[in-house]
Amino acid sequence: MTERDQSFGGASAASGPPTDTTTPVYSAEPVAVRGPSSLAGLLLILAGIAAAISLVLDWVDGEDTTALDLVREGFEDLGGIVDNGLWQPMAVVLGGGVLLVLGILMWLPARSHRFLGLLGLIVSGLVTWAVLVPLYEADWELAVFGPGFWCAIAVAVLGLLGSLKALLTGKRYR
Repeated sequence: MTERDQSFGGASAASGPPTDTTTPVYSAEPVAVRGPSSLAGLLLILAGIAAAISLVLDWVDGEDTTALDLVREGFEDLGGIVDNGLWQPMAVVLGGGVLLVLGILMWLPARSHRFLGLLGLIVSGLVTWAVLVPLYEADWELAVFGPGFWCAIAVAVLGLLGSLKALLTGKRYR
């Protein structure tokens, strides 16, 4: 063996293969990549926007009562919001705000947005309950409600769809 082979640690027929290799260790497994959940985020952001729009529209047909008025009354009488039914507009408006924040968080890169989807599903379930109770009390008569309540229905539907999309979508692999 020559001096050159010994100083550089190269392989020769006499010395055999080198003991230290410089090749990196590769895995045959796919790698989970971080990325946004664009569709889930968009649906949740739209749910938040629908909640904001419902603030300025009439909730009951023929009455000049917006969700903003109902939410103000609810905050003034927090102890009786369940008895007087003001929990429903408060749940829709505040839940829409939470869904908006969750939708923005869906645009941040993550391996999975399942936890945010679970939180969104819980909030959307509360909003859906807040929409179904007045519908049941009105014997499913949709003509009783104004455009603000239709926006509340949109908050429930968009929130459920966005949350389920985030919850059911797993890691992305390359």
